[in-house]
Amino acid sequence: MRVPAPQIRQQLLSVLRAWGMSDAHAETTAAMMLETDLRGVDSHGISMLPTYDREFRAGRLNMRPLFKTVREGPAMALIDADASLGHPVSVYAMNLAVDKCRESAVAVVSVVNSHHFGAAGCYSRIAAERGVIGMVTSATRGVSMVPTFAAEPVMGTNPLAFAAPTKRNPPFQLDMATTTVAAGKVKVHKLNHRPLPPGWVVDGNGQSVTDAEEAFRYVFERPEGGITPLGGTRERGGHKGYGLAVMVHILGGTLAGASFSPIRNRTQKPSDPHNIGHFFLAIDPRAFRADGEFEDDLDQVIDVLHNARRADPAQPVLVAGDPEMATHSERLRDGVPIPDDLMEQLRAVAKSAGVPFVLVP
Repeated sequence: MRVPAPQIRQQLLSVLRAWGMSDAHAETTAAMMLETDLRGVDSHGISMLPTYDREFRAGRLNMRPLFKTVREGPAMALIDADASLGHPVSVYAMNLAVDKCRESAVAVVSVVNSHHFGAAGCYSRIAAERGVIGMVTSATRGVSMVPTFAAEPVMGTNPLAFAAPTKRNPPFQLDMATTTVAAGKVKVHKLNHRPLPPGWVVDGNGQSVTDAEEAFRYVFERPEGGITPLGGTRERGGHKGYGLAVMVHILGGTLAGASFSPIRNRTQKPSDPHNIGHFFLAIDPRAFRADGEFEDDLDQVIDVLHNARRADPAQPVLVAGDPEMATHSERLRDGVPIPDDLMEQLRAVAKSAGVPFVLVP
């Protein structure tokens, strides 16, 4: 069924506050999670609430964090998120990077000791909306990506997001996993009882798995098999996605001093906080070009791409961000689709939190 955005926001706020989150952090987290659902990234919005509930009850989430500036300079900062859910600290960090780049042309803010932060594109978008270029990467807790030539998962889905401001067009907004698909997309297919496309998930012998239940087990439960790197097999360029995934972890995890999950799994207790790291880069185009020139040129680039001759006359040529903006408008009007299986999980979360379940009449 489809649920109006205000009801989703209300449900998220009530649960987050019941967990002890401050009003300000609950508002920020709910806004980021709802924005993710509105953009069509169903794997990282309200569908994450049952996972967050398990993390909270396992004692791995601090709902009353005090962010600490560990290191700071004119063009950088390192923020300790105090084992909190990643949305509030990520909004803070991206805005801090934007503030700093106004003075220094380029700025980087890294975050350590964080948790899952939802969709990376929500944070790079903040930079573009403030008139600067933004890039975001993140380490991950999950171990789901099978490196090229490997039989077992080692990396996460390691997201990369990039956004740039425009004038006439919507901002350019790229938001991608460095795997063929995000792990949460496998979860969404399982919730909807839909088979997976070939090449998303492989077993321990490198053979494609399309059954959603079986694929879910390979990604989230079994020690062998998992998600392919972006591109799939070596012959199809999967080694490039694998290389991108490592780069993303270097920036999002290693630079900040965050954990690398395969090592964490051997050296830390399951009850320890995840210590996920994030990376936020901001570049002010006005340090390189006269005011407005960058945006004018990017608008022209996007216009040329949109006007490229179509292979199918009925299918417009798109640029990154176009599908999300179209979905955003449609879901604001018609509501966000929530599968029945997820609805029952969310009902259980609300009951456990002791708050009303408002997603259904």
